Amino acid sequence: MSIAIKTENLSKLYRLGIVSSKTISQDFNRFLARVSGKEDPYQKIGAVNDRLSNNGDLFVWALKDINLEINKGDIVGIIGKNGAGKSTLLKILSRVTSPTEGIVRVKGRIASLLEVGTGFHQELTGRENVYLNGSILGMTRNEIKKKFDEIVEFSGVGNYIDTPVKRYSSGMYVRLAFAVAAHLEQEILIVDEVLAVGDAEFQKRCMGKMQEISHDCGRTVLFVSHNMGAISNLCTSCVLLQNGMLKCSGKTQDVIPVYLNSGLQHASVAKFSEEKPDAFFREFRIVAGKDNNSVGEVDVRFPFSLNFEYHITNFVSGMSIAFSVYSGNGTKIFYSSARIEDLLEPDESRCGTHRHSAEIPGMFLAPGEYFVNVSLQIENIQLFDFKESALRFTIVESGTNLHKFKGKDIGVVLTNFKWTACSEEK
Repeated sequence: MSIAIKTENLSKLYRLGIVSSKTISQDFNRFLARVSGKEDPYQKIGAVNDRLSNNGDLFVWALKDINLEINKGDIVGIIGKNGAGKSTLLKILSRVTSPTEGIVRVKGRIASLLEVGTGFHQELTGRENVYLNGSILGMTRNEIKKKFDEIVEFSGVGNYIDTPVKRYSSGMYVRLAFAVAAHLEQEILIVDEVLAVGDAEFQKRCMGKMQEISHDCGRTVLFVSHNMGAISNLCTSCVLLQNGMLKCSGKTQDVIPVYLNSGLQHASVAKFSEEKPDAFFREFRIVAGKDNNSVGEVDVRFPFSLNFEYHITNFVSGMSIAFSVYSGNGTKIFYSSARIEDLLEPDESRCGTHRHSAEIPGMFLAPGEYFVNVSLQIENIQLFDFKESALRFTIVESGTNLHKFKGKDIGVVLTNFKWTACSEEK
């Protein structure tokens, strides 16, 4: 199988806090180093890409020694925590920025969707921007014209196609931009996390389109997402970045557990120090038993609760608290939310620190590993705070007949249906 993308020791060095890192003295020192056959003195400098560290370094390696081979027709997921280097990698592959070190070999034209509004001119209409964006992606006017109707239909912005895009919502931006990138016939499609802006229906259509262009057209797709369910369903292989370095790569089902287990707190309490402008979490814990003790393991037979402590600085009507529970392989099991107004007493102040809990019944989740995402939000409108993989917990089997199914896949939700004999039909 032919290789579509290959990187060798790919690295990107940034200077912190300064727009341009080049000075005359640095250029002169680099020149002297080259003449004398020595290494670039400034490329030796640089801390590991760790946002939690504060070691005073002026330089940081956003990427360091990335070696990849991506085959034609593959759908490859790029995963990792925020700041791991995912977007930097895609920008280098898309030729938005150049590497500090290393080599990139790309076979074919690239269509990339990196940020909302990339390649769009605010004052131009949607129609004009389709042609502009297509031209930026390397397509001729005739190629764009042949695909124009399909692009507009897929995007769902037909009624606004002759409206200046400065009046578009972020969701409309993304729909039109993805439609252009997916329908024009580049050999490689690169999609960053911008699809998170779209609604669930459009995200589903995007996933289907990416599968179609890979399987039917043999095009290569690189997809960045924090949604492990989407990565599992869509991607044939995965690349995990951690602190700017390649942690591992391979089959999706092998890489995702490494990612999920690398950063999760397997504890009963998670405390958060970051304060957001309007609302933010202070603490999240899992409790069980009569005394509501904090636990990391839960007996499958008994109920347990997710306890949330959060602070509201500026209350907005419709604000809700929500959580999602995922299985150990990243599959979403269920989602639940509650409006904060409904949780508070009528005379209780909306602003301030609040504590609420959600109870999960016993004999509901099967034994296994799970993790929880939590958020403060207005559904589908605004996200105030989000904690990915806030905690991990384990459901353990104790004193039930579930041990009979050890080693078998019985799913993640336990059931106790009523079985009866059917009367003979007459």
